[in-house]
Amino acid sequence: MTDISKISLNEQTAGVVRELAEAAVLGPGKVLVIGASTSEVVGRRIGTGGALETAQQLLQGIAEVQAEFGFAVAYQCCEHLNRALVMERDLLERLRLTEVAAVPIPGAGGSMASAAYRSMKEPCLAESIEAHAGVDIGETLIGMHLRRVAVPFRPSVRYVGEARVTAAYTRPKLIGGERAVYRFVQKDDGAQCD
Repeated sequence: MTDISKISLNEQTAGVVRELAEAAVLGPGKVLVIGASTSEVVGRRIGTGGALETAQQLLQGIAEVQAEFGFAVAYQCCEHLNRALVMERDLLERLRLTEVAAVPIPGAGGSMASAAYRSMKEPCLAESIEAHAGVDIGETLIGMHLRRVAVPFRPSVRYVGEARVTAAYTRPKLIGGERAVYRFVQKDDGAQCD
């Protein structure tokens, strides 16, 4: 078994995001929402010890997997900015999201959102989003930004630093009741299911 304390924060983060990307089949056109408390990552209570250096390490791990799979990322701000989301302007415009005006800083928005904002080509903030999957590092409560229906995902690494990790991907709602069919199955004679 691997000693997690010997794995860097960016490697821990990349591992969690990669496992979720594979399970959720994330790729181009899909959105991953990230919520992270750098305070929790370094073993402090949320909102009491954020660090841009820690955020940079998490960003490196996320960017590595994003480059590999091609999905877009939105970073949740803290409650001081009403949990708005930092993203590239092209994503906001493609999804026709409502833009809000603020620049996240460590004390209002959080270190993770602040570092993400500074790392982007054309950053902006959106009021909300309906992402295809999400990773929550440090119990920041990202559920409000996931599509319905959220499916809990348990990565093999349950902590990044000292912060507990939860994750989820989403699936379409199942409709139609007991007679509904949810997968197309072709019979041996080539006919479709009724």
